[in-house]
Amino acid sequence: MSSKQPIFSFFVVSDIQLTELDLVSQQKLASALQDMNDVNPEVEALIINGDLVNNGESKSYEIFKRIIEENPHPEQTYYTIGNHEFFKNDGNEPSIQRFLNFSNLENVYDDAMIHEYPFLFLGTESWGPIGSPTKDSAVLSEQQLNWLEEKINALKQDNKPVFVFLHQPLPYSTYETDLEYYQNGVIQDKEVRNLLSKLKHAFLFAGHSHWDLRNPNMLVKQETTFVSTGAIYNTWGPDGEGGDTVVNSDGSQGLYVQVFHDSIQIAGRDFANKQWIQEFNHKIML
Repeated sequence: MSSKQPIFSFFVVSDIQLTELDLVSQQKLASALQDMNDVNPEVEALIINGDLVNNGESKSYEIFKRIIEENPHPEQTYYTIGNHEFFKNDGNEPSIQRFLNFSNLENVYDDAMIHEYPFLFLGTESWGPIGSPTKDSAVLSEQQLNWLEEKINALKQDNKPVFVFLHQPLPYSTYETDLEYYQNGVIQDKEVRNLLSKLKHAFLFAGHSHWDLRNPNMLVKQETTFVSTGAIYNTWGPDGEGGDTVVNSDGSQGLYVQVFHDSIQIAGRDFANKQWIQEFNHKIML
Protein backbone atom coordinates (compact mmCIF):
# COMPACT_ATOMS: atom_id res chain seq x y z
CA MET A 1 0.00 0.00 0.00
CA SER A 2 1.15 3.53 -0.78
CA SER A 3 2.06 5.96 1.97
CA LYS A 4 0.33 8.74 0.03
CA GLN A 5 -3.38 9.29 0.50
CA PRO A 6 -5.46 8.31 -2.54
CA ILE A 7 -8.18 10.54 -3.95
CA PHE A 8 -10.54 7.64 -3.37
CA SER A 9 -10.59 3.86 -3.37
CA PHE A 10 -12.96 1.07 -4.35
CA PHE A 11 -13.27 -2.71 -4.28
CA VAL A 12 -14.07 -4.96 -7.24
CA VAL A 13 -15.32 -8.52 -6.73
CA SER A 14 -17.20 -11.05 -8.85
CA ASP A 15 -18.49 -14.60 -9.07
CA ILE A 16 -20.24 -15.11 -5.74
CA GLN A 17 -22.65 -17.55 -7.43
CA LEU A 18 -24.98 -17.55 -4.43
CA THR A 19 -27.96 -19.89 -4.09
CA GLU A 20 -30.58 -20.54 -1.45
CA LEU A 21 -29.23 -23.98 -0.51
CA ASP A 22 -25.50 -23.25 -0.84
CA LEU A 23 -24.72 -21.84 2.59
CA VAL A 24 -21.00 -21.65 1.73
CA SER A 25 -21.72 -19.14 -1.04
CA GLN A 26 -23.70 -17.03 1.41
CA GLN A 27 -20.99 -17.14 4.06
CA LYS A 28 -18.28 -16.23 1.56
CA LEU A 29 -20.18 -13.11 0.54
CA ALA A 30 -20.67 -12.06 4.16
CA SER A 31 -17.01 -12.75 5.02
CA ALA A 32 -15.77 -10.76 2.02
CA LEU A 33 -17.94 -7.78 2.98
CA GLN A 34 -16.61 -7.91 6.54
CA ASP A 35 -13.00 -8.11 5.39
CA MET A 36 -13.42 -5.22 2.95
CA ASN A 37 -14.79 -3.14 5.80
CA ASP A 38 -11.82 -4.13 7.98
CA VAL A 39 -9.42 -3.02 5.23
CA ASN A 40 -11.13 0.34 4.72
CA PRO A 41 -14.44 1.23 6.35
CA GLU A 42 -14.43 4.51 4.40
CA VAL A 43 -14.02 2.93 0.96
CA GLU A 44 -15.94 4.93 -1.63
CA ALA A 45 -17.51 2.18 -3.74
CA LEU A 46 -17.94 -1.54 -4.34
CA ILE A 47 -18.47 -3.05 -7.78
CA ILE A 48 -19.83 -6.60 -7.92
CA ASN A 49 -18.96 -7.64 -11.46
CA GLY A 50 -21.37 -10.40 -12.41
CA ASP A 51 -22.44 -13.88 -11.31
CA LEU A 52 -24.04 -12.55 -8.16
CA VAL A 53 -26.27 -15.62 -8.09
CA ASN A 54 -25.69 -19.08 -9.50
CA ASN A 55 -29.10 -19.90 -10.91
CA GLY A 56 -30.91 -16.65 -11.71
CA GLU A 57 -33.65 -17.45 -9.18
CA SER A 58 -35.56 -14.66 -7.44
CA LYS A 59 -35.01 -16.37 -4.08
CA SER A 60 -31.24 -16.22 -4.59
CA TYR A 61 -31.46 -12.49 -5.26
CA GLU A 62 -33.54 -12.04 -2.10
CA ILE A 63 -30.89 -13.78 0.01
CA PHE A 64 -28.11 -11.83 -1.71
CA LYS A 65 -29.88 -8.56 -0.92
CA ARG A 66 -30.41 -9.57 2.71
CA ILE A 67 -26.71 -10.42 3.18
CA ILE A 68 -25.68 -7.10 1.63
CA GLU A 69 -28.05 -5.23 3.94
CA GLU A 70 -26.88 -7.13 7.04
CA ASN A 71 -23.19 -6.44 6.42
CA PRO A 72 -21.15 -3.25 6.00
CA HIS A 73 -20.88 -2.04 2.43
CA PRO A 74 -20.45 1.31 0.66
CA GLU A 75 -23.55 3.28 -0.19
CA GLN A 76 -22.23 3.35 -3.74
CA THR A 77 -22.47 -0.35 -4.59
CA TYR A 78 -22.84 -1.23 -8.27
CA TYR A 79 -23.71 -4.48 -10.04
CA THR A 80 -23.16 -5.97 -13.50
CA ILE A 81 -24.89 -8.98 -14.99
CA GLY A 82 -23.01 -12.24 -15.60
CA ASN A 83 -23.83 -15.47 -17.40
CA HIS A 84 -25.11 -17.24 -14.28
CA GLU A 85 -27.89 -14.66 -13.93
CA PHE A 86 -29.45 -16.47 -16.94
CA PHE A 87 -29.14 -20.00 -15.54
CA LYS A 88 -32.82 -20.35 -14.64
CA ASN A 89 -33.03 -20.89 -18.41
CA ASP A 90 -36.44 -19.28 -18.88
CA GLY A 91 -35.33 -16.79 -21.53
CA ASN A 92 -33.33 -13.61 -21.85
CA GLU A 93 -36.06 -11.12 -20.97
CA PRO A 94 -37.15 -12.62 -17.62
CA SER A 95 -33.51 -13.27 -16.64
CA ILE A 96 -32.55 -9.68 -17.36
CA GLN A 97 -35.66 -8.34 -15.63
CA ARG A 98 -34.88 -10.20 -12.39
CA PHE A 99 -31.40 -8.66 -12.42
CA LEU A 100 -32.80 -5.19 -13.14
CA ASN A 101 -35.37 -5.54 -10.37
CA PHE A 102 -32.61 -6.45 -7.93
CA SER A 103 -30.16 -3.75 -9.01
CA ASN A 104 -32.72 -0.96 -9.58
CA LEU A 105 -31.29 -0.36 -13.04
CA GLU A 106 -33.12 0.43 -16.28
CA ASN A 107 -30.63 -1.42 -18.50
CA VAL A 108 -27.80 -3.90 -18.05
CA TYR A 109 -25.46 -1.03 -18.96
CA ASP A 110 -25.08 2.13 -16.91
CA ASP A 111 -22.57 4.74 -15.82
CA ALA A 112 -21.59 6.65 -12.70
CA MET A 113 -19.20 9.39 -11.64
CA ILE A 114 -17.17 8.94 -8.47
CA HIS A 115 -15.06 11.94 -7.44
CA GLU A 116 -15.45 13.10 -11.06
CA TYR A 117 -13.92 9.85 -12.37
CA PRO A 118 -16.10 7.96 -14.89
CA PHE A 119 -17.28 4.39 -14.32
CA LEU A 120 -18.94 2.47 -17.17
CA PHE A 121 -20.85 -0.76 -16.52
CA LEU A 122 -21.53 -3.15 -19.42
CA GLY A 123 -23.53 -6.35 -19.54
CA THR A 124 -24.63 -9.21 -21.75
CA GLU A 125 -28.12 -9.11 -23.20
CA SER A 126 -28.36 -12.73 -24.33
CA TRP A 127 -27.44 -16.23 -23.20
CA GLY A 128 -27.35 -19.71 -24.69
CA PRO A 129 -28.37 -21.86 -26.32
CA ILE A 130 -27.18 -24.71 -24.11
CA GLY A 131 -24.48 -26.74 -25.81
CA SER A 132 -23.36 -23.96 -28.13
CA PRO A 133 -19.78 -22.63 -28.06
CA THR A 134 -21.18 -19.18 -27.21
CA LYS A 135 -23.51 -20.29 -24.38
CA ASP A 136 -21.78 -18.15 -21.74
CA SER A 137 -20.60 -15.35 -24.02
CA ALA A 138 -21.36 -11.67 -23.55
CA VAL A 139 -23.62 -10.34 -26.30
CA LEU A 140 -23.80 -6.55 -26.47
CA SER A 141 -26.62 -5.04 -28.53
CA GLU A 142 -26.09 -2.32 -31.11
CA GLN A 143 -27.93 0.00 -28.73
CA GLN A 144 -25.44 -0.76 -25.95
CA LEU A 145 -22.46 -0.31 -28.26
CA ASN A 146 -23.84 3.02 -29.49
CA TRP A 147 -24.29 4.10 -25.88
CA LEU A 148 -20.71 3.08 -25.11
CA GLU A 149 -19.42 4.97 -28.15
CA GLU A 150 -21.26 8.12 -27.05
CA LYS A 151 -19.83 7.87 -23.55
CA ILE A 152 -16.29 7.29 -24.81
CA ASN A 153 -16.48 10.13 -27.35
CA ALA A 154 -17.45 12.45 -24.52
CA LEU A 155 -14.52 11.26 -22.40
CA LYS A 156 -11.69 10.70 -24.87
CA GLN A 157 -10.16 14.18 -24.54
CA ASP A 158 -9.85 13.81 -20.78
CA ASN A 159 -6.64 12.56 -19.18
CA LYS A 160 -8.50 10.91 -16.32
CA PRO A 161 -8.68 7.12 -16.26
CA VAL A 162 -12.00 5.50 -17.16
CA PHE A 163 -13.00 2.38 -15.22
CA VAL A 164 -15.04 -0.12 -17.27
CA PHE A 165 -16.66 -3.30 -15.98
CA LEU A 166 -17.89 -6.35 -17.91
CA HIS A 167 -18.30 -9.82 -16.44
CA GLN A 168 -16.71 -11.71 -19.34
CA PRO A 169 -13.09 -10.94 -20.29
CA LEU A 170 -12.11 -10.00 -23.81
CA PRO A 171 -10.22 -12.79 -25.61
CA TYR A 172 -6.44 -12.42 -25.68
CA SER A 173 -6.40 -10.04 -22.74
CA THR A 174 -5.50 -11.52 -19.34
CA TYR A 175 -4.00 -14.92 -18.50
CA GLU A 176 -5.36 -17.88 -20.48
CA THR A 177 -8.06 -15.92 -22.30
CA ASP A 178 -6.59 -17.48 -25.43
CA LEU A 179 -8.18 -20.81 -24.38
CA GLU A 180 -10.92 -21.93 -26.78
CA TYR A 181 -13.69 -21.28 -24.24
CA TYR A 182 -12.67 -17.63 -23.83
CA GLN A 183 -12.07 -16.91 -27.52
CA ASN A 184 -15.83 -16.43 -27.87
CA GLY A 185 -16.15 -14.77 -24.46
CA VAL A 186 -17.38 -11.43 -25.82
CA ILE A 187 -19.05 -11.67 -29.23
CA GLN A 188 -18.49 -7.97 -29.93
CA ASP A 189 -14.93 -8.05 -28.57
CA LYS A 190 -13.40 -6.19 -31.53
CA GLU A 191 -15.94 -3.37 -31.23
CA VAL A 192 -15.36 -3.04 -27.48
CA ARG A 193 -11.58 -3.15 -27.86
CA ASN A 194 -11.62 -0.52 -30.61
CA LEU A 195 -13.84 1.81 -28.60
CA LEU A 196 -11.72 1.50 -25.46
CA SER A 197 -8.56 2.21 -27.48
CA LYS A 198 -9.83 5.78 -28.00
CA LEU A 199 -9.32 6.49 -24.31
CA LYS A 200 -5.94 7.53 -22.93
CA HIS A 201 -6.31 5.51 -19.74
CA ALA A 202 -8.96 2.78 -19.92
CA PHE A 203 -9.17 -0.02 -17.36
CA LEU A 204 -11.41 -3.01 -18.15
CA PHE A 205 -12.20 -5.22 -15.15
CA ALA A 206 -13.57 -8.71 -15.88
CA GLY A 207 -14.48 -11.74 -13.80
CA HIS A 208 -15.97 -15.01 -15.10
CA SER A 209 -12.80 -17.10 -15.23
CA HIS A 210 -12.32 -17.49 -11.44
CA TRP A 211 -8.59 -17.55 -12.20
CA ASP A 212 -6.54 -17.30 -9.03
CA LEU A 213 -4.88 -13.89 -8.78
CA ARG A 214 -1.56 -15.58 -8.01
CA ASN A 215 -1.35 -16.69 -11.64
CA PRO A 216 0.83 -14.60 -13.99
CA ASN A 217 -0.59 -11.90 -16.26
CA MET A 218 -3.79 -11.35 -14.31
CA LEU A 219 -3.27 -7.68 -15.15
CA VAL A 220 -2.12 -6.92 -18.69
CA LYS A 221 -1.41 -3.45 -20.06
CA GLN A 222 -2.10 -3.12 -23.77
CA GLU A 223 -3.84 -0.09 -25.28
CA THR A 224 -6.30 -0.80 -22.49
CA THR A 225 -5.30 -2.13 -19.08
CA PHE A 226 -7.11 -5.45 -18.63
CA VAL A 227 -7.66 -6.63 -15.07
CA SER A 228 -8.98 -9.97 -13.80
CA THR A 229 -11.05 -9.73 -10.63
CA GLY A 230 -10.55 -13.23 -9.18
CA ALA A 231 -13.67 -14.81 -7.66
CA ILE A 232 -15.47 -14.96 -4.33
CA TYR A 233 -16.81 -18.52 -4.65
CA ASN A 234 -13.63 -20.46 -5.57
CA THR A 235 -10.46 -20.03 -7.59
CA TRP A 236 -9.34 -21.81 -10.73
CA GLY A 237 -6.09 -22.48 -12.55
CA PRO A 238 -4.67 -24.50 -15.45
CA ASP A 239 -5.38 -28.23 -15.52
CA GLY A 240 -2.20 -29.09 -17.42
CA GLU A 241 -4.18 -30.29 -20.43
CA GLY A 242 -5.01 -27.00 -22.08
CA GLY A 243 -8.03 -26.29 -19.91
CA ASP A 244 -8.82 -25.07 -16.41
CA THR A 245 -9.96 -26.55 -13.12
CA VAL A 246 -10.70 -25.59 -9.52
CA VAL A 247 -7.42 -25.14 -7.64
CA ASN A 248 -8.85 -23.91 -4.33
CA SER A 249 -12.46 -24.59 -3.38
CA ASP A 250 -11.96 -22.38 -0.32
CA GLY A 251 -10.40 -19.55 -2.33
CA SER A 252 -12.11 -16.16 -2.17
CA GLN A 253 -10.45 -13.17 -3.81
CA GLY A 254 -11.04 -9.65 -5.08
CA LEU A 255 -9.36 -6.33 -5.84
CA TYR A 256 -8.70 -3.15 -3.88
CA VAL A 257 -8.16 -0.15 -6.16
CA GLN A 258 -6.63 3.14 -5.02
CA VAL A 259 -6.85 6.16 -7.30
CA PHE A 260 -4.04 8.74 -7.13
CA HIS A 261 -3.48 11.82 -9.30
CA ASP A 262 -0.57 10.20 -11.10
CA SER A 263 -1.23 6.47 -10.77
CA ILE A 264 -3.67 3.66 -10.08
CA GLN A 265 -2.69 1.03 -7.52
CA ILE A 266 -4.48 -2.34 -7.65
CA ALA A 267 -3.92 -4.95 -4.95
CA GLY A 268 -5.27 -8.48 -4.78
CA ARG A 269 -7.06 -9.40 -1.57
CA ASP A 270 -7.42 -12.91 -0.14
CA PHE A 271 -10.72 -12.71 1.73
CA ALA A 272 -10.51 -16.29 3.00
CA ASN A 273 -7.25 -15.63 4.86
CA LYS A 274 -7.72 -11.87 5.32
CA GLN A 275 -4.39 -11.00 3.74
CA TRP A 276 -2.92 -9.33 0.68
CA ILE A 277 -1.92 -11.41 -2.34
CA GLN A 278 1.76 -10.66 -2.81
CA GLU A 279 1.76 -11.87 -6.42
CA PHE A 280 -0.88 -9.29 -7.37
CA ASN A 281 0.22 -5.76 -6.52
CA HIS A 282 0.31 -3.36 -9.46
CA LYS A 283 0.99 0.33 -9.85
CA ILE A 284 0.01 1.80 -13.21
CA MET A 285 1.41 5.23 -13.90
CA LEU A 286 -0.85 7.71 -15.68
